[in-house]
Amino acid sequence: QVQLVESGGGLVQAGGSLRLSCAASGRTFSSNSMGWFRQAPGKEREFVVTTKWSSGSGFYADSAKGRFTISRDNAKNTVYLQMNSLKPEDTAVYYCAVRTRISGNVYYTGNSDYDLWGQGTQVTVSS
Repeated sequence: QVQLVESGGGLVQAGGSLRLSCAASGRTFSSNSMGWFRQAPGKEREFVVTTKWSSGSGFYADSAKGRFTISRDNAKNTVYLQMNSLKPEDTAVYYCAVRTRISGNVYYTGNSDYDLWGQGTQVTVSS
């Protein structure tokens, strides 16, 4: 069974840091785009960051630029999200996602671009 499992969420004070992990099992995704999205209460799920299969570099939402860093370890089939300088508005359930369809050499930022999702991990930032 192919699945994604996120971990690393929790409660942190504003200005603090968290590192989220997303481990994939059932198949390898070294040739697929992987990304992170988040959903705050009462809001739609929004794009945070994505990385192309061909490189470890990321494309970030404006809200994440300069504070969040995506990385991936293809040998471990895992993608990470390092979040620094957290703000209360970062509070949300964070989801990792994989585009299992053929991925071009572009950044995919839409919810519909991805078809495999994790269960989510809660991140709460207190003021």
